[in-house]
This record gives sequence, C-alpha cells and structure tokens, in this order.
Amino acid sequence: MAPPAQTNRSPSPSQPSGKGEVSDLKMQLRQLAGSRAPGTDDAKRELFKKVISCMTIGIDVSSVFSEMVMCSATSDIVLKKMCYLYVGNYAKHNPDLALLTINFLQRDCKDEDPMIRGLALRSLCSLRVTNLVEYLVGPLGAGLKDSNSYVRTVATMGVLKLYHISESTCMDADFPATLKHLMLNDREAQVVANCLCALQEIWGLEATKSEEASTERETLLSKPLIYYLLNRFKEFSEWAQCAVLDLVSKYVPSDSSEIFDMMNLLEDRLQHANGAVVLATIKLFLQLTLSMADIHQQVYERIKAPLLTLVSSGGPEQSYAVLSHLHLLVMRAPYIFSADYKHFYCQYNEPFYVKKLKLEMLTAVANESNTYEIVTELCEYAANVDIPMARESIRAVGKIALQQYDVNAIVDRLLQFLEMEKDHVTAETLVLVKDLLRKYPQWSHDCIAVVGNISSKNVQEPKAKAALIWMLGEYAQDMQDAPYVLESLIENWEEEHSAEVRLHLLTAVVKCFFRRPPETQKALGAALAAGVNDFHQDVHDRALLYYRLLQYNVSIAERVVNPPKQAVSVFADTQSNEIKDRIFDEFNSLSVVYQKPSYMFTDKEHRGPFAFSEEIGNLSLGEESTDNVVPAQRIEANDKDLLLSTSDKEESKGSIHNSSAYSAPGYDGSLAAPSQTDLVSLDYKPTPNVPSATFAIDDLLGLGLPAAASTPPPPPVLKLNTKAALEPNAFQQKWRQLPISISQETSINPQGVAIMTSPQTLIHHMQGHSIHCIASGGQAPNFKFFFYAQKAEEPSTYLVECVVNSSSCKVQLKIKADDQSTSQAFSELFQSALSKFGFS
Repeated sequence: MAPPAQTNRSPSPSQPSGKGEVSDLKMQLRQLAGSRAPGTDDAKRELFKKVISCMTIGIDVSSVFSEMVMCSATSDIVLKKMCYLYVGNYAKHNPDLALLTINFLQRDCKDEDPMIRGLALRSLCSLRVTNLVEYLVGPLGAGLKDSNSYVRTVATMGVLKLYHISESTCMDADFPATLKHLMLNDREAQVVANCLCALQEIWGLEATKSEEASTERETLLSKPLIYYLLNRFKEFSEWAQCAVLDLVSKYVPSDSSEIFDMMNLLEDRLQHANGAVVLATIKLFLQLTLSMADIHQQVYERIKAPLLTLVSSGGPEQSYAVLSHLHLLVMRAPYIFSADYKHFYCQYNEPFYVKKLKLEMLTAVANESNTYEIVTELCEYAANVDIPMARESIRAVGKIALQQYDVNAIVDRLLQFLEMEKDHVTAETLVLVKDLLRKYPQWSHDCIAVVGNISSKNVQEPKAKAALIWMLGEYAQDMQDAPYVLESLIENWEEEHSAEVRLHLLTAVVKCFFRRPPETQKALGAALAAGVNDFHQDVHDRALLYYRLLQYNVSIAERVVNPPKQAVSVFADTQSNEIKDRIFDEFNSLSVVYQKPSYMFTDKEHRGPFAFSEEIGNLSLGEESTDNVVPAQRIEANDKDLLLSTSDKEESKGSIHNSSAYSAPGYDGSLAAPSQTDLVSLDYKPTPNVPSATFAIDDLLGLGLPAAASTPPPPPVLKLNTKAALEPNAFQQKWRQLPISISQETSINPQGVAIMTSPQTLIHHMQGHSIHCIASGGQAPNFKFFFYAQKAEEPSTYLVECVVNSSSCKVQLKIKADDQSTSQAFSELFQSALSKFGFS
C-alpha cells in the first residue's frame, strides 16, 4: 500500500491553515468583489470571519488587503465593522497599503447612515499614519458639524488622535476652538464630555509651548464653566460624570456657601450604583472640606455608609478597590469607623487579598471598647487551614497588643498559640512575643515560662529562630538551659543558611556570656571563631567587633553589647506621614490601591536605589587638576552599556573577592594579633594603661596564643604610564568593543569612605596612581566612576567601571583591557591603590 501523500501545510499550531488557505481566501474574496448576486453578503461574512480569525491568532493575512478593501463596497454594517477592524490592524505597519483605504473611508464618511459615517471616521482617525493626516482634516471638520450626535462624539475624539499624530496640523485647523464651541453649546452630553477630555489633554500639552494654551487651560477651571457642567451633570454618562468630578475637584470655591451648594447638588451621587462615581464624589467632598475641620469629620460620617455598601455589593475586585480607599480613610480617622468593625470581619469565600486588607482595618479600628471582640474573631482565623491567613491573623493580634494599654487577655491568647503545635503558628507567635517583650518587659516571666518549653529544633523559619535566640540571650538568667541551647545552635553553625540567625546568635551568646560566664565560655569561643571565618561580610564584621571589644576591655564590651534598656514605646511606622498625605491627595487613583504615591511607580528616577541617567553626559566630570590629567569631557549619550543601574550588578556576582586585611581567630585555635589600624573605630587611640593586645581573653575563650602579625603582600609589578591620554570618544568605542575581562566585588576602607564627601576625592587619589577618571557621577551613598589607564611600555589600555557604595563600603568593578593576559595584574594594582584611599 502506497504511503499517503505529503501535505504542504505547516504543522505549526499557531498557523493551522498555512499559506495555502490564505491564498484560497484571497481568491474567494476576489471572486466576490463587485458581485451583487443574492447571498453575496452572507458569503462575504463567512470569509471576513475567517480572515479576522486568522489575524487574531497571529497569521499574517496582509496579502488580502486589497481584496478586503474591494469587498467593503456594501451597505452591511457587520461587514463594514470587520473590514474597519482589519484595516486598522494593518494600516499602521503598512503605510503603503493604508493609502488604498483612504478613498473608501472618505466615501463612507459621507454615507447616509450615521452609524457608517461614525465608524468610517473612527477608522480613518485610527490609521495613525503621518503621511495621511492631510486626508483627516476634511472629514473631521465635517464630522464636528454633523447633525448626528454619534458622529460628533466620534469626531471629538478623532481631533485628539489627530493631535497626537500631527500637533501642527491639528492646531492649524483650529480644531481646539471648535471643540470649545461644541463643549459650550452642544445639546448632547456625551459630545460635551468628549470635548472636555480632549481639550484638557490638548491644552495641557500645549501649555508648556504657548501662553494662549495655558490661558485656555485655566478657563476650564473658571466658575461659569464649572457651574455649566454641574447644572448638566445628571445628563452625563457614568464615565463622563467621573471626568467632570475630577475637573471640579481642581476648582477652588470662593467661600463656604459655594462649597455647600456644590455638595448639596452632588449629594445624591453618593448613592450611585457605580463605584467610580461614588469614589469621585467622595474625593471631591473630602478636598472641598479640608480647611473645615468640623465639616470634614461630618463628611467622613456621611461617606461611611456608601462605601460599606459598595464593599458588600460588588465582586472581589471592586471590593478590594473600595476597601483600599476605605482603608486609607480608616487609617486617617479610625475612631469614626470603630463602631463598624464587624463590617471588616472576613467571609469564608473572599479571596486572600481582600481578607488581608480587612485584617489591617480591624487592627486600625481596635480600641478599648471593641478589642476583646476583634481579638476573639482573629483567634478564630489563626486556626484556619489557610496558612497565609493564619499568619496574618496572628500578626494582627500582635499589632493590636502593641497599640493597647491593657494587654493581659491578648498576651494570654498569644501564649496559647504556642501550645497549638503548628509550625507556622509557633513561628509567627515567637516573632510577636519578642516585640511584646521589648515594649512590655514586665511580662517576661510569663512569656519566658512558655517559650522555654519550645525546642529550637522545632523552629525552622529564620525570623522565628532569630526571635527565639534573641530571647535566649536577653533573658539568659531566667532560662535555665539558655547556654546549652545556644551551644547546640553554634555546633550547627555551618548548617544555618540565614545570616540574620547567625547575627542574632553572635549577639545572644555574648549577652549570655556576661550573665553566665562559666557555662558560656566554650560556646562564645566557638561562636567568635565561626563568625570571623563566616563568608557573610556582616557576620564576619560583627564577630570581629565583639572579639576586639572583649580583647580590649570586657567591662566596656558589656556596656556596648548589653547596656541597660528602656521599653520601646512606639515602633517605627513603615510609611511616613508625608507619604500618607500624598496618597490621600491622590484619592481615587491607583496610588491608593498600591499604597504608595504615584511617583514611586511611574517616574523613572524612583525605579531603583541607584538610578543614573541613561545619558552619560549628565554625569559630573573630572577636573583639569594637573598637566597629566586629560580634561574630562561629556560623552555622547548613545551607549547604554556605559552606565548601568545597580540591578545589573547581579551579572558580576560570579567572581567576588571577599578580601579583608583583618587577622582573626580560626577554627584551628590559632590567633593572629590584630594591628591597631584594624580596630573598628577610625579615631580610636589605645589608652596608655591598657596593652594593645590583651591575651587573657584569648586564653579564656580557648583561641590560642597570638601569632606575629602578617605583613601585607607587596603591590603587584605593573608599571602604568603617568601621562596617559584617552579621548572620550575613543573610551566609548573601546568600551563597546572590548569584552569584560574581570567582574568582581571588593571593599573600600572605612577611612576612605569617611573622607569621600564627593567623587573628586577618589578621583584625585587614583590620579596619584596613574589611573585617570573620564566621567563620574552620583551622590552619597552611591558613586559611579569610569577610569582608564595605560601600560608604560606599550600602547595597552585598561578601562574600569567602578561603582562605590559608601554605606556598605563595597565596590563593584568591571575591567576591560586590550591585553587580556594582564587584566588580573591591573585588577590587583587597582585594588591596591583603592585600599590606600584614606591613608595617603
């Protein structure tokens, strides 16, 4: 039996029909073009549906463009709509094909049917082809004067589209003046609303270029226009009402009577079924009464019921949006909503994001009169099978406890959570008990009695383990097994992956040593040795700090590490009042839903902690300080590779040199005596009566006797040209062409950080080592430099991107070189010069 014939169609699932079917569609459309036989429109519909279907799933059907245009000669509105949809999709990317549509679209703009006129005008303005703007002016002018309101409505938005395609064409045709006339005189409310929106955008953009436009924009906030819009307010659609309310919120009334008139006129909008209208009205009422404290509070009382109704009447998405605004109001005036706390109880079928927001609101409205009921409800949630919900509930109970005066019942509830023997419940409760003890130290006896029964092996989450370790160190005298629990944790130091836990462990064992020295001596020695050899810089530095404090003077170390503490009265808020006020000013916007001001998620300069301009020309440049320094010039801003934000540092994590000049105890028991320059305090000078190396602490901790201080290695041998010169354009070209030879992280001396108040200090220092700066920028704590150097004996150039973080004393380096074989030697020389910064 012969095998089946092979098909030419593509097996790709994204193109099931293949090119053959598109050719078939083209041929069938061509046959139907111009035909007036009965049933032709029905056949065209089926073919048009196939074309639109192919276009929707990504198949290129631009080859049937001319046939689609020819088949558009029909009075069938459905066919017209599909044809306009097809044309609008391909016209922007195929300007030559778009030219074919001009004739039939202009013809349709004069059709007897107003629906076809409007659709054709909308499609004509949606082509967005710059070369065709001359064909838009005539139909738009006719559309603005059309007798049908639908056509005028489409034409007003078409003017805005024309403005974005060609500003000059729109302004030369004097369309804004026509829109203003329509806005003030048209009978149709939707036309008025469209004119208002179009004029707001056009005059807003033109205001920076023309005083006339700026004046026109101000007229939108004039009293006659505002009153005109408010008197026609009920004629507008819901969308138009929101636009008008937004405009009115920017208007400044002349006196209180005008405010009351406006509020009385819009009072019924608070009962509107549309949430957007209600929120826009609330925003207006709140802003109108900001200067009237008593009336402002009455507004809160008045808007409470409409908001609560919207929360319960809509879907989860609408509920979340309304709840976000209600949350903002609750945070500003919790006493007003305290009696309505039951509205914030969670329903079983609500999504987690809604429940979480309700828990925050329950926390905010809790006071002496309703705390018991709220905490009882939250405790029920803590036993929920939904683990994230249970966690948030426990946190909410803790927050209420931290803001109340009478916490007896709440502390008992929290301690009961520890007896539930659920890992996530235990973890969250331990964190909260730690905070409670910081604020209410008088409860330490009751809390420690329960916490002491918890095995550290059953606590795995880093924050919870850190909280348990903190309590072991802080209340070591009250917990009989504290030294031995800490010792067992230190024995598993290598298995602990969380730096936070290791940091708490170091501090806790030192505190325990001051309270119970004999039992903690061995554990402290092991902790310091492990900490100093830890790969994490913060852990290494803290262990070294404790070691040197103990080596210098034990009593001083105790005053530093374990001073007398006062109870914490208020915990830091995550948001400042300024940010909260900014969010309130942006009521009825995404800022409320995101809980952050708009500039934090829209403006480019707020997208990262270390944001440089994409243009290297915006950097401050090096000075002409000596004859050997090349005058720094601005580099053209077309090389984005030259300036990268700190997010690009992740690429350089592969080769990290965690070098340190510190000499510290090791696991083998040996100890090198640190030099005085290694001490953490920059201004520290040894007291004459105290020896520079107190060996008694080394013997006490079992760390061994100190060895002789090791001398630093000699600087690498690589001679640089002291009179190196490189033009900015040459630097830019080399940076593009050369690959990265070395990408690594290193450290900078704290002494250097202390004197680096501006980039120039480091630039002058590196120039003394024949390494020159061609561009620099940034401000504390982040600075960025581009250095270059040249070998003394041959024309080999080294390029360096250096990013300095003065807060962490870390430096990110990217080095490129003409001679790759000497890159490592230059890197060592560069780091050697950098390490001397602050000492020379």
